Amino acid sequence: MNELSDVLVAECARAVRDAVPLIAGRIPAGPAARLGRLAVPDDEITAGRDAWGSTGPAAAAHPTVPGGSVDPAALVALRGLGHLSTERLLGALELTVADLTLSGVPDLSQLLPPPPTKGQFLFATTGHDGEALSAVTLLERLRPGIVDLVETLTRRLAAHPHVAPLLAVSPGADNGSDVDVDGSGADSAGSGTAREAAMVARHGAGHLALAVATAVAVVDQARIPPIVDRAVATVGLGLGVAVEILRRAPMPPGYADALLARIRDEFAPMRSFERVEVTGQRFALREGQRPVLPVVTDDAFAGNGLVAVVDGGAVVRTGATNGVVSVEFAVLAQPPEEVSLSGWEEVVEVSWRAAQGRASLVGATDVGGGPWRQRRRNRTAPWPGDYRLRVHAQGRDDGDNEFERYELMVWPAPPTPDVVHLRTDRLGHRLRGEPEPVRQPRPEHAYRWVRRGPLSVAGTVTVATGVTVDDVLRAFGADPARPTAIDEIEQQMYGGGRLDPWVTVRDTGGAVIVVEVNGYEGTHGSVLRTASARGRAASMFWNVNAVTRLSFAERGELIESFEPWGDTEVAPVVVEAIAGLDFDVPRDRVEKGLVAVERFTGYGVTEADVARIWDAGVGFRVTDQDRSLT
Repeated sequence: MNELSDVLVAECARAVRDAVPLIAGRIPAGPAARLGRLAVPDDEITAGRDAWGSTGPAAAAHPTVPGGSVDPAALVALRGLGHLSTERLLGALELTVADLTLSGVPDLSQLLPPPPTKGQFLFATTGHDGEALSAVTLLERLRPGIVDLVETLTRRLAAHPHVAPLLAVSPGADNGSDVDVDGSGADSAGSGTAREAAMVARHGAGHLALAVATAVAVVDQARIPPIVDRAVATVGLGLGVAVEILRRAPMPPGYADALLARIRDEFAPMRSFERVEVTGQRFALREGQRPVLPVVTDDAFAGNGLVAVVDGGAVVRTGATNGVVSVEFAVLAQPPEEVSLSGWEEVVEVSWRAAQGRASLVGATDVGGGPWRQRRRNRTAPWPGDYRLRVHAQGRDDGDNEFERYELMVWPAPPTPDVVHLRTDRLGHRLRGEPEPVRQPRPEHAYRWVRRGPLSVAGTVTVATGVTVDDVLRAFGADPARPTAIDEIEQQMYGGGRLDPWVTVRDTGGAVIVVEVNGYEGTHGSVLRTASARGRAASMFWNVNAVTRLSFAERGELIESFEPWGDTEVAPVVVEAIAGLDFDVPRDRVEKGLVAVERFTGYGVTEADVARIWDAGVGFRVTDQDRSLT
């Protein structure tokens, strides 16, 4: 492509300047606003990522086309825009562009290679491409370089004195109308939501109108064959160029203030569940555009054993050195009604001052990496001031970050001294310089292996005493004489075949263990009554929806079968089995149920037991399914 001279650009500027307002007036405010936010980081505001995210359409690799070249960036941007958004803008502009003629356009054909004069051309596309994308792709194949020419010329025109004022957006821009830009229902011209939406709509519409007007000037001189729909190709070409430019274009002056006003207008208390990276036994809550984990020594935690207040936030001391921990995060308008201690080992409350608000959860050195990290950004209220932070911690002594978890609660409050509401873990005592307590391991911790392997999502474990394997299989409705390879059963299930329930068994010598992956036959009263005919039987069931059932039977009688939490009254023998197991705390509820099964039957299922069952690789289909829970 030949060089675009300043004289040529100036002539083009005079030719397109009258068309830009005309085209901009035809662009719907909603799509214009989404285009205008393409350069806004996608964690800044939900509305900024509701269509294409912070960097616009996915920047896929440029496909190679015949001859070894690659698609131009603007064509790739159009391809990533999405069919529905493209077609809506095409519908809004197609008729205007079809009737549009620009006067005074200089000769641009010299900037393109000459069109083919002979030969045949085969072009194939799919219905998924959409009309505009297909037209632009065909146009680029027929006139290679036309997409890049329109993009280059549009960028030059955007900076020209005749055109730049048409793209300028003032902080008080009202978009020339009182339409609901985002479908948010906001109709107050003075609201932060309305001001921000109007600014990005003007920003997006202006750049799109310029790109389309430039495309008209170029396409009309390209001598395209009738096979290309001029209006469709021109709108699509302008749209791809606009997206590519807007992805990196600076936002209008005053936009940061308008965005902050919108964020404050729309802010509401929230609660979220996060997975936060730990670095060097620490993660933090901290302000800043790209906050980093501050360096603090263990001496900083000597006061309360858990949290150290730093400039712009606070650092939490973890037990895990590195890895990922679970964090429940809540931003509140008022202080919590009570301090929740159940299920936690350390609970500490501190005050901190926000210089600007919108603090982020920081684990790794920089939270600006992938999209899943960006979701942890800008979590707290978007106002400066004094805040209270309450941190709950559990599992810091376990040495396994899989079972370490936290809850952080933030609300506005005047500064007050630190409060340690609960201090029971060894790490907290060690950091505070206190003698470490002697803590007996919780019995349910012995069953944490259940979270790994085939039973991690859903299943039932049943233990029966005083009976043989054949007795138990018959109780479950399976035929002991018809074993089936587990691999065969799973292949049939996952391949859309038979969905019969099935079980696996192991005879330990003192008890028979029955394991069901994603099954629940062991919860049925008829099964447990039969399996307990000469002894005891108990089962624990759980599934992915956090539904559980704990059941007990003895000498052919079903004693209890219930959801193990709440105020359920149970028989004395069951009270003994669940003593000291707090089922009202949802964490480790499955493990607690397996402890109760062990206490009742006298046998504890181990990870080795399940491993031996899977090594044997034998299952039994349940064919008799006439079941009852009672």
